[in-house]
Amino acid sequence: MDAVTFELIKKCSKTKARLGKIKTPHGYIETPVFMPVGTQATVKAIKTEELKEMGAQIILSNTYHLYLRPGHELIQEAGGLHKFMNWDGSILTDSGGFQVFSLGDLRKITEEGVTFRSHIDGSKHFLSPEKAIEIQGALGSDIMMAFDECPPYPADREYVKASLERTTRWAKRCKDVHNKNEKQSIFGIIQGGMYKDLRYESACQLVEMDFPGYALGGLSVGEPKEIMYEVLDYAPDFMPAHKPRYLMGVGSPDYLLEGVERGIDMFDCVLPTRIARNGTAMTSKGRVVIKNAAYERDFSPLDSECDCYTCRNYSRAYLRHLFKANEILSSMLLTHHNLHFLISLMKKTRKAIEEDRFSEFKKSFYDAYGEI
Repeated sequence: MDAVTFELIKKCSKTKARLGKIKTPHGYIETPVFMPVGTQATVKAIKTEELKEMGAQIILSNTYHLYLRPGHELIQEAGGLHKFMNWDGSILTDSGGFQVFSLGDLRKITEEGVTFRSHIDGSKHFLSPEKAIEIQGALGSDIMMAFDECPPYPADREYVKASLERTTRWAKRCKDVHNKNEKQSIFGIIQGGMYKDLRYESACQLVEMDFPGYALGGLSVGEPKEIMYEVLDYAPDFMPAHKPRYLMGVGSPDYLLEGVERGIDMFDCVLPTRIARNGTAMTSKGRVVIKNAAYERDFSPLDSECDCYTCRNYSRAYLRHLFKANEILSSMLLTHHNLHFLISLMKKTRKAIEEDRFSEFKKSFYDAYGEI
């Protein structure tokens, strides 16, 4: 029995949207779900207590960053990532593959793994499929991700094919060393770039290994949104219907709804927290760039339809003042709002699927949100 299991509860009659439930050693996750990103064992500018209060069910942490600092051995000594960061909900850890491959000239790929230099101090390191699983095992996450090679966009067919074949070999090595860990499950990552037949090839190879869940990697890496939607039109169909489907690195409201419509269950992205620190809020009427002069004497809440702590207690004028004054509270309040907004959006999405009115819900959201 895998540590993580999935129950498909309902399918939308007009789209591929799905309602489901994931069971992990730390509880249940209702899907579709957005996962806040806690790269370095913290979701930036917000406490775990606040995340729990707003309904966050699972957060994502980063293998690469935690390996470099403070080190997975230290976190294991502290009792694991859950105890270390005071989070008793579910945790997914990525494999570090995307971060390593983003280093460009600072890394070298071989069949054995990747040699790279730390972005922190330039020290030399080696990350292999076996090492990635060892690190994630020490962290104690509920869901581990297989170590994959994430090709850039654009990339030619020959490179993408060789890359996905290596990802398949690495996935098998990850699964072999994982060896049916009863406390953690491992998800496979489907690659193949923007080539339909290569996506199918990658999916077939990984599905044969019978992972308890599957992710689509190599999207939201710089390609136009039309191309990403084109891949999403077919790629989820290559993934087992009775297992969770995870789209990596996506977190804008339109991407979430478009992904849900095409059968995706799980999403993560640093977008809501990053743009919050840059003074931008997601609202039901579109984005609000709080530094704009238009909000200097605007004493209304960020979003009149939002019931988050920020919107209940503070005005746009005050938030603009905090941002212009470079006060830390600006990042904290905007981060709280943005994460609450996306978690609430997913809750409303689940309700719409349950009532078989997802298409109508999506249209009404877009009508209010304005230009995407």
